[in-house]
Amino acid sequence: MIKFFLMVNKQGQTRLSRYYEHIEINKRTVLEAEVIKNCLSRSKDECSFIEYKDFKLVYRQYAALFIVVGIDQTENEMAVYELIHNFVEVLDKYFSRV
Repeated sequence: MIKFFLMVNKQGQTRLSRYYEHIEINKRTVLEAEVIKNCLSRSKDECSFIEYKDFKLVYRQYAALFIVVGIDQTENEMAVYELIHNFVEVLDKYFSRV
């Protein structure tokens, strides 16, 4: 199950966040800061899956934008990785040149 969805730029600023479980606002900011730090610090040669606390992070980089999805341990990472790509393709078709 997807726990949250983040779109973040290379400077670490959150551009979009959507949570599918209730998390208090102050905990969201701490969570986002840690998740962003973990994803931005990785090189392009490293895997796009990270185990973080009690869930997994699946992220994908498009130019200066990172899309990060937090999932539970039972979810398929590759399916979520493809979901991210399909989401970006839909945005690109709808808005052109995303």
